[in-house]
Amino acid sequence: MKDMAPDYIPTLDDVIAAHERIKPHIHRTPVLTSSYFNQLTGAELFFKCENFQKAGAFKVRGACNAVFGLTDEQAARGVATHSSGNHALSLSYAAGRRGIPCHVVMPRTAPQAKKDAVIGYGGQITECEPSTTSREAVFAEVQARTGAEFVHPYNDPRVVAGQGTCSRELNEQVEGLDAVIAPVGGGGMISGTCLTLSNIAPHVEIYAAEPEQADDAYRSFKAGHIIADDAPDTVADGLKVPLKDLTWHFVRNHVTDILTASEDEIVDAMKLTWARMKIVMEPSCAVPLATILKNPEVFRGKRVGVIVTGGNVDLDKLPWFKN
Repeated sequence: MKDMAPDYIPTLDDVIAAHERIKPHIHRTPVLTSSYFNQLTGAELFFKCENFQKAGAFKVRGACNAVFGLTDEQAARGVATHSSGNHALSLSYAAGRRGIPCHVVMPRTAPQAKKDAVIGYGGQITECEPSTTSREAVFAEVQARTGAEFVHPYNDPRVVAGQGTCSRELNEQVEGLDAVIAPVGGGGMISGTCLTLSNIAPHVEIYAAEPEQADDAYRSFKAGHIIADDAPDTVADGLKVPLKDLTWHFVRNHVTDILTASEDEIVDAMKLTWARMKIVMEPSCAVPLATILKNPEVFRGKRVGVIVTGGNVDLDKLPWFKN
């Protein structure tokens, strides 16, 4: 199957405009360091902590850019999306700030903490089965019923431009970065990172990190075309969705390499970060650190930005506690 070309590819000007648009609604998140992890990896790691972001995840950036970029006529119909969690609650947050409805399709298996957050921000949930096929079919019904503006979790130029503001901040906060690594699922954050850094710091290597059990981006990268899994099973619930045309454009053209980690390696990295840095990160966010620990030779001697994408964890179901 031939990969489709995206209709519109956002530019650095879109990222700059997004940053101005969303500044009243987001945090400029801190960058933390850890001498322990530096010693363990042989690299200088700089953790961009989007787990401290509004709504607990980087996805607020893209969601706010999309919501506050709508005309009044578009906004009156509300917004709608499908998401396993962080985009759902981020879009609900943004819609709440603008005072418009938000309709969300979520897998029934999504973490309860994320469902509770969506409801808390005023979002209306319709559940689906945990597969891309079910998600898209149920969403089509919801959108037809509501007429709401679709804000895709990642395959949307407005969302990618918003996510690009994260690495723009990181580049301002840390001088002399050699590399940046972020998780990849659908590819919104990694695309925003590629968009920004390829323009303002083109020498910086960009790595994507992915679970071995949901490694469609890795296989796509090696094959040269999108390979989509329908329902992968991984503890990293935010990374189960496949690349789409827009995000594949950025991955194909700007990512240096994609590295993978096993389920045990992801959980170990998550637990180690909680213990050593005293920060709450969700499993999806532990994948970059897991791949650094697994491949220290790739990063040794380098100054590496690590994007910690979110901290929305179901505290009653921590992955190191076996049921």
